[in-house]
Amino acid sequence: MPLSRPENTAKLKFILHGLFLVSGSVTVLIGQLLPIMARQYQLNDLQVSLYFPSQFVGSLVGTLLTSRYSKKNRFISASIAGAMLMALGLVLMNVDSFAVSLIAFLLNGVGIGLTLPAINMTVLELSPLKTASALSLLNFFWGVGAIICKPFVDMTSRGNDILITTLILTAPMLIAAAVLYFQPTRVITVSGSAESKAGAARSPIWTLPMAWAIALFNFVHVGFESGMGGWLTTYSERIDQANVAHWLSPTLLYFLFFVAGRGVAPLLFRFLNENRMLMLGLIVVLGGMVLTVTADSTTVLSLGSAIAGFGTSWIFPTNVSRFSKTFGPSATRRATPLFILGTLGAASSTWLIGFVSNQTGDLRSGMYVLVVSVILLIALQIGLSLRSNSEISE
Repeated sequence: MPLSRPENTAKLKFILHGLFLVSGSVTVLIGQLLPIMARQYQLNDLQVSLYFPSQFVGSLVGTLLTSRYSKKNRFISASIAGAMLMALGLVLMNVDSFAVSLIAFLLNGVGIGLTLPAINMTVLELSPLKTASALSLLNFFWGVGAIICKPFVDMTSRGNDILITTLILTAPMLIAAAVLYFQPTRVITVSGSAESKAGAARSPIWTLPMAWAIALFNFVHVGFESGMGGWLTTYSERIDQANVAHWLSPTLLYFLFFVAGRGVAPLLFRFLNENRMLMLGLIVVLGGMVLTVTADSTTVLSLGSAIAGFGTSWIFPTNVSRFSKTFGPSATRRATPLFILGTLGAASSTWLIGFVSNQTGDLRSGMYVLVVSVILLIALQIGLSLRSNSEISE
């Protein structure tokens, strides 16, 4: 039976891509606000790192809630709820209380955990024949939001006052939620084959080692991206306080080349398969991280950040696409463990960086956590590649 899509597919994609762009800014906002929060409440690195578990515990809760929506294919409803919770969290960040600010990031995390997986899964359902390119385009929008976050915060924040910053981000969140609410389509169903759905329900994805290996890869990689995006601004200040405020900062370059990599990836996919693309990206990231952790100037740090951002850009969507291709399109409705492990990885790595930094008195030591993460990813990718090659030969 040919696949059918909702009549308002184009409109849904437009709204969801716009929401994903703003979500990109909101997701990485935590890293841009860390120096402000540290000054506001006079926090050390270990105390500052508590913001990450707050946001990522919330994200874990949001991801678990997404699984409930996924059982009825109500990803649109999950996106609406997530956008509203992110808006609430943004507003609460302005309350002058360390405890309330932690709660604000917790709510922000719940919204992120609801919205990002739900939109990823919706776009997969709406683009069943071009999953890799559809996810690359979607995550390109996320990257654009991440790019503009640092200069946006620099332009709109006034000392420790982030009211204007948060209000500007809140407005499009609420608008997107309202527009989605009044869309006629709430349930995305692209396949009318009851038999295929029944067969998919019986396929034991999470009893297979391959599924958990892909999820473990996601655990480490999302941890890397969150650690880099979360701590890079603070790390840049430790390297060179005078130059980090320049608009062409290491953080901006990291996300700029992150988005550039998303644009280049479709061209590279013409010559390389998924396994080779993943290995290429990881090798590039490792080279960038060596420069990053050994940098003694903003110039070297900027170069390392740009290289790392470019290399990591296509890894997440390619890994999610690998999961979908390995277990079939219906696997998107049972991908909750994949995203849960990603959230746990983000919480673990960002906290561990702060812990190591606090123990050693040097944030550079904490950033070596990310180098170890990349080495682990390379080892995992070698194993996954060998496994997939052996299955093909059989």
